[in-house]
Amino acid sequence: MPPLATAYFWLIIAIGFEVFATTMLKQSEQFTRLWPTIMMGLGYLATFYFMSLSFRLLPVGIAYAIWSGLGIVLIALIGWFRFGEKLDAPALLGVALILAGVLVLNLFSSSVRH
Repeated sequence: MPPLATAYFWLIIAIGFEVFATTMLKQSEQFTRLWPTIMMGLGYLATFYFMSLSFRLLPVGIAYAIWSGLGIVLIALIGWFRFGEKLDAPALLGVALILAGVLVLNLFSSSVRH
């Protein structure tokens, strides 16, 4: 696998663990449930480890923007479908703008050679 593809692979793994950990944070019920709390902690440890691997080739600002942006979009969707949290039109617009920002970074920015 080319080095840049490997960096993006690690970043995608980090995003997956971040989404998992944040879902467990919700299910921990303010740290009152042991197993979701433990899984949350392990998930955040894994996300930062894999994100650090992506920093070998990706600029920290770009990697963090992608990580946080996609994490926000995915958590908003999980909140909507899994936890029944409603999103109104301004919230949906905001999530769409975040996703658009991630796409602009990846498709048009010269900060990372594609």
